[in-house]
Amino acid sequence: MATGSERSAASSSTSYLVPFIAVTALFGFFGFLTNMNSNLSPKLEDMFQLNHAWANMVDASWFLAYLVFSIPSAKLIEAVGYKRTMVISLFVMTLGALLFVPAANFISFPLFLTASFVLATGVTGLQTSANPYVSILGPEHSAPARLTLAQAFNSVGAAIAPVIVVHFILSNSATRLTPEATAHTVVGPYVAIAIALLILGIAIMFMHLPAITSGREINPPKPDEPEKKPAIAKADEALKKPNIWTYPHTVLGMLGIFFYVGIEIALATNAIKYFNSEGIFDAGLIALMASLYYLLIGAGRFIGTILMRWIKAQILLSILGFCGIALLLLAMFSHGSVAAWSLVFCGLANSIMYPTIFALGIAELGPLTSAGSGVITIGNVGGAVIPLLFGWAADKLGFNYAFIVPMLCYLYVSYYGISGCKPRRSAAA
Repeated sequence: MATGSERSAASSSTSYLVPFIAVTALFGFFGFLTNMNSNLSPKLEDMFQLNHAWANMVDASWFLAYLVFSIPSAKLIEAVGYKRTMVISLFVMTLGALLFVPAANFISFPLFLTASFVLATGVTGLQTSANPYVSILGPEHSAPARLTLAQAFNSVGAAIAPVIVVHFILSNSATRLTPEATAHTVVGPYVAIAIALLILGIAIMFMHLPAITSGREINPPKPDEPEKKPAIAKADEALKKPNIWTYPHTVLGMLGIFFYVGIEIALATNAIKYFNSEGIFDAGLIALMASLYYLLIGAGRFIGTILMRWIKAQILLSILGFCGIALLLLAMFSHGSVAAWSLVFCGLANSIMYPTIFALGIAELGPLTSAGSGVITIGNVGGAVIPLLFGWAADKLGFNYAFIVPMLCYLYVSYYGISGCKPRRSAAA
């Protein structure tokens, strides 16, 4: 006969499964949107006759939203809860997707950047709420593996994006269409995305998700009971909370996310340009290789979820950081297909980095989890900074020497796994 604790554990496991699946679907969607935005860079470069650095401004506009709205998103979670933050974020994303229509109609680079920024604002809120929510849906010791599994579907969504971009947006680039016709190739895909986001937001709105009342307390809601306001939003507890910036492992985790996202986006954004520069691949193979980069990230996350049963997450993080450096060295000192495939296999090196850094960065924060999530999510702005540095280096020195930029980023990620991720408080806490 099952004991009360066993029944409770089984019930909790069941109550977490559906929310986990629902939120994991959101990971797939914002992975798709992030990479689709990155892959617009070649289109805009051709349309507006930009150099590599200026074309990467589409990434800068996207990831600048993380710098501006990560902390406000954490405050929004404290005010209305995780579920409502997800719903609001999806509606903001819908607006951002629709803004691509006037951007295409007016053939305006600033409007394209504005649409990218608004869409990313919604993604910021979604990431700030979804990442800690998945992390908290279960035991703390398995949070890195659980978040890695959810992020695997983020990579699946990201892998689909290059195929959509190449076949529906970039397919006519070589035919030298008029700027008007070229710009309008983005309208159909983004209208479809807006409709899908609106439907998803409404679905999440009416879905019953466990209400998180503190950093690691989850209570399944009653059928007609709204999600409770998190306890950390109460004024009396706010006075007792230590400053989130006194947790070095969280602040260093923010830097880890900064450098990791910079690596991922710099390589993804410039991969198609690099493959074209090598002159040995046709458009179909280029799309396949760009997708394979993210498929390897996804596959690595599934594998990493299993490996973390025997290897500590932080150790695996450090090992893969050094693997990334080795692959970029190979790309730097080779050319043609060897160099190109070295970049593709950086996907495996990147696989567990984002979810592992995130989970380690919010470890042992308790009621400060949402605040920690906001701080760490700021690090996504690395996707704005690092691709610009990479593009500048590619313009001035060539692609091969530009690989030094992501190599330095990999070095920091390895450091974070070796030392920076250890939970501790500063003396000022």
